[in-house]
Amino acid sequence: MTRAAALLLSTVLLLPLTVVSCGAQAQRKPLTVEAIYSHGSLFGYPPDQVQWSPDGKHLTYIDSGEMMELDPATGRTHVLISRAKLAPLIREGGTEMDRDHRARYSMPGYLWAPDSEHMLFDADGQIWIYDLRNGTGLQVAYTEAAAGDDPKFSPDGTCISFIRNHSLVVEQLRVAGTPGTVVAPSPDRATLNGEVDWVYEEELDTRSNYFWSPDSKNLAYLQTKETLVPMYPITDWIPTHPTVYLQPYPQPGDSNPAVRIGVVSARGGRTVWVKLPIQAGDDYIPRFGWVNRNTLWIETLSRDQKHRDIYFADAGTGEFRPVLQLKDDKFFDDNYDITVEPGSIILTDWKDGHNDLYLYGYNPAHPERATAKLERQLTRGDFEVGAVYKVDHSKRVIDYASSEGNPLEQQLWQVSFDGKRTQLSSGAGYHEGNFSPVGGEFLDNQSTRMSPPTMRFCRSAQECNVIWASRALEPYGLQAPQQLEVKARDGTTLYATLLLPEGATMPASVPLIVNPYGGPGAQSVLNKWTDSLLFDELLAEHGFAVLHADNRGMSGRGRAFAQAAYHDFGSVQLEDQLAVVNAALAKYPQLDPKRLGWWGWSWGGSFTLYAMTHSDRFRAGVAVAPVTDWRNYDSIYTERYMSQPSEFKSGYETFSVVNSAEHLKGRLLLVHGTGDDNVHFENTVQFVQKLIQAGIPYDLQIYPRKTHSIAGPIARTHLYNSILAHFERYLKPPATAGNDQ
Repeated sequence: MTRAAALLLSTVLLLPLTVVSCGAQAQRKPLTVEAIYSHGSLFGYPPDQVQWSPDGKHLTYIDSGEMMELDPATGRTHVLISRAKLAPLIREGGTEMDRDHRARYSMPGYLWAPDSEHMLFDADGQIWIYDLRNGTGLQVAYTEAAAGDDPKFSPDGTCISFIRNHSLVVEQLRVAGTPGTVVAPSPDRATLNGEVDWVYEEELDTRSNYFWSPDSKNLAYLQTKETLVPMYPITDWIPTHPTVYLQPYPQPGDSNPAVRIGVVSARGGRTVWVKLPIQAGDDYIPRFGWVNRNTLWIETLSRDQKHRDIYFADAGTGEFRPVLQLKDDKFFDDNYDITVEPGSIILTDWKDGHNDLYLYGYNPAHPERATAKLERQLTRGDFEVGAVYKVDHSKRVIDYASSEGNPLEQQLWQVSFDGKRTQLSSGAGYHEGNFSPVGGEFLDNQSTRMSPPTMRFCRSAQECNVIWASRALEPYGLQAPQQLEVKARDGTTLYATLLLPEGATMPASVPLIVNPYGGPGAQSVLNKWTDSLLFDELLAEHGFAVLHADNRGMSGRGRAFAQAAYHDFGSVQLEDQLAVVNAALAKYPQLDPKRLGWWGWSWGGSFTLYAMTHSDRFRAGVAVAPVTDWRNYDSIYTERYMSQPSEFKSGYETFSVVNSAEHLKGRLLLVHGTGDDNVHFENTVQFVQKLIQAGIPYDLQIYPRKTHSIAGPIARTHLYNSILAHFERYLKPPATAGNDQ
């Protein structure tokens, strides 16, 4: 897109500036990369792994190495398990990848037993049962896995189940010394019985692939066969003799894992397979569960992600019946969660233009003959429904999150089955909930753009008490960014924030760094605390302005806004970002249009490369873990927006930046972890090869063994110091000095 075309976008609305400041300027404590990343969180660590007991009488969480309990009846907290007793129960080992997966996918380290008197702890593959009545723990199993073993109690509490060597295992707790029964044995490494594979975990947000029947007699599990899925080699070069981990990773157009649903007795034996009408190696099964002890519900998704179907299946015979069929002409919102209760199905859908809650009904007396009918659209309006936290079928109410009232905020709501809505949370900002399985109590985790999280325990919408608050950041004198609204060429409102360094008023005196994500499934301009604000503040202290903007193709703004990314992975996004840049330059003359920088991570890293190869306006950029050729990324994500390469060949060529590398303008720093199992290191290698062929200089920083997160205080400190140094070097010289290449 040309600069002239970008100037067609109009209307910048500047909202009032508020400054969070404590003390005189001379007393402000300066930020450093080391202060932000080397010594833990500046604002503290919120309670971790918060869980309710099944009876709703206990609320537990881990805080500073201790298991704390909040009594919902009194609102008081106390130490439930001491640090000394808890340490061996929550030990986390494994590889860098194991640790990254536990953090990235929020794998819990413990869970409550059905009797609410025992807990299960998963400590680096060791399964412990802790008795709260006498304060003792007993190791009952070893899963041989540091992550992904997915332990569970049977509903009656007499057994535990878990994944070991890709097989589903059941162990009886009341029979001492039993080794456990492998109820669904895996014949080889390519067959996962009940285990979640990488692409389902990452792209379908699947956290478990097996479930107990309500009567504790059977288990339903997803079998995933990766026989035809290509392997990607992840190499560890640190040992004298490097090792290679072969990761099954389907790329666009490749064979997907072949999946099917089976039902097996908790005692083992023959598996009954459900005869679903799906294409093996193509279609997906994102969710499934039990309707009752005899009937399963199963959700399927076509490979092109335009057809979403729900079936009921007989657990004894494998026969199935279609219950509900949904269709979209581009792609669905990627929230596939469904709640199936006796006589009702609750799900979200954006068929009316926004993500709303829908209630469908069916005959619970004969689910094998059921067909679901729409009873009511429970929400409607210019807002998005987010997480559905709880469905209380007895009270006929649903607790959920929504942006109703402000597209940059989120509140907690409750809606009855007859459509009456009640707001549960109060106060500006972004609220996330955690609801008791029984009763009306809930936790409200609230933050704003300038206020780190505060956690409240609420007995009702009107009665909430703070149980955890972040440490004060007043000594650093953080300043709030300006809130901008820009009209895109088609009239769409684009939201942005601009953080300016204090005291900079001279024309063209301030370099501007653009830092968008830009890709699908994200909304970054929110009235919500993010740790990235601290690095923005550091950049501002070093004299840079920082701009964040949400372009079309991102989420949180409805179907049309999100579906702008369909068959467009660069042009509409860059058009919107340049529109916001132009608006900011026009409004703030202290910004220097000849000293623009850009940086991003993941899709944002890809976006950095797209911007620097499709515009000559950016003097410096940093791309962290970028996809450089969309044929390199996984099938589920990429095909959702880009279809298969055989169906959209021109798009893969146009939007893969390896094909535009020769047009790179400005000085580039490429960053990648060699252990990245999400965006593989090959992306950076392929882009570097194109730069070499074109004779273009570049800077490269690799992080051995590090995954997509490049986590850890040492690596993060080094990374952000490198980013800061790159912009100091290439944006601080006067514009007349050229690009310093």
